[in-house]
Amino acid sequence: MAKNKLEHDHSPESIAERFAAGTRHNYLRDFVYGGVDGAVTTLAVVAGTIGAKLEPNIIVILGAANLLADGFSMAASNFLGTRAEKDDHARIARIEAKHIDVDPDGEREEVRQIYAAKGFEGDDLENTVRIITSDRQRWIDTMLVEEYGLPSTVRSEWAAAASTFAAFVICGLAPMVPFLLGLDNAFALSSVITGIVFFGIGSVKARWSTDSWWRSGTITLLIGAAAATLAYLAGDLVKRLAG
Repeated sequence: MAKNKLEHDHSPESIAERFAAGTRHNYLRDFVYGGVDGAVTTLAVVAGTIGAKLEPNIIVILGAANLLADGFSMAASNFLGTRAEKDDHARIARIEAKHIDVDPDGEREEVRQIYAAKGFEGDDLENTVRIITSDRQRWIDTMLVEEYGLPSTVRSEWAAAASTFAAFVICGLAPMVPFLLGLDNAFALSSVITGIVFFGIGSVKARWSTDSWWRSGTITLLIGAAAATLAYLAGDLVKRLAG
């Protein structure tokens, strides 16, 4: 029975309530993006400085600088990228609105051909065209989705940036904890803690994918471990060349 359990109720009342709430945007991509990069880059700083045989206080200074500067940079980049998508969405919406005003018959024909390609025909096709084109905003929204492949609504650039920055700082702080606390074997503990973070991010991400939680967690862990290993080797190489 559990295998056939549905994610939500399909009663008419439940469907109406869910649709009335509108589209809920998912910022998981932004959180995973920030979390993985935060843990990877901070562990890379730690591994690189350890490889270069630098003092623990240098690790803390460089790690803190990385958390703030790189975290803000990533959040700003995500903000600008999402804003660009939003601006492009508005630009194309204006184009479609102009086309509807200047050549409504041509735009109706576009709608007709779009739905004919979906298998509509005869009276069903003509009724569909009539219903869609009877409301200007619905007409524009339909063209954005069907002609350009755009979402009907766009995500908030502020929420995207905030998700990235928060995840970067939270997950990026993990590799620094043993050094901040002055623990023995700090690098080994840092690697273990960060590995747990990597695996945790991947496991949680699996809730929104078709991967199993352990596979998604393992892949994320391996990616992080590879980045940290490269950083350690780079730091060790620099130390040898400079030494």
